[in-house]
Amino acid sequence: MITQQLLKSLFDYQDGQLIRKKNGKSAVIPMGVKRYERVSINGKAYNLHRMIYLWHYGSLPKVLDHIDGNRENNRIENLREATQQQNCLNSKHRSTSTSPYKNVYLQNDTGFKRNWVVSLMVSGKRKYIGSFEDIELAGLVAQEARDKYHGQYARHF
Repeated sequence: MITQQLLKSLFDYQDGQLIRKKNGKSAVIPMGVKRYERVSINGKAYNLHRMIYLWHYGSLPKVLDHIDGNRENNRIENLREATQQQNCLNSKHRSTSTSPYKNVYLQNDTGFKRNWVVSLMVSGKRKYIGSFEDIELAGLVAQEARDKYHGQYARHF
């Protein structure tokens, strides 16, 4: 079992990295695209951000959130404990979306009028916010709704 004491005996922390005490080099194992950076400890690979959190706080929460959404930014000030739901709220806007705004989608079944619908997840359930002809207005309403319902976990892009 990895402990804070073991980590501090093997590594120093510096700007989002764990540096091996024995050789002064970064402990990061090169990983593929869209993967979390890893570190090898006693022949086993661990997610770097989780080991950094443990190094600082001595505990390992079930879920850790990268506040800025960047998996490569493992600075301790960018890591926070979260629930799985909070972690999902902080997700990025999907590139496959038909809208340039997060939580806004085009509703085509309204005849010839284009309506942009705003909805988001609140307490595990989809919440309908409203329908708008103007996409920019829908984007602003979605941002306000995220601020209201998602608080510090709201991500607008």
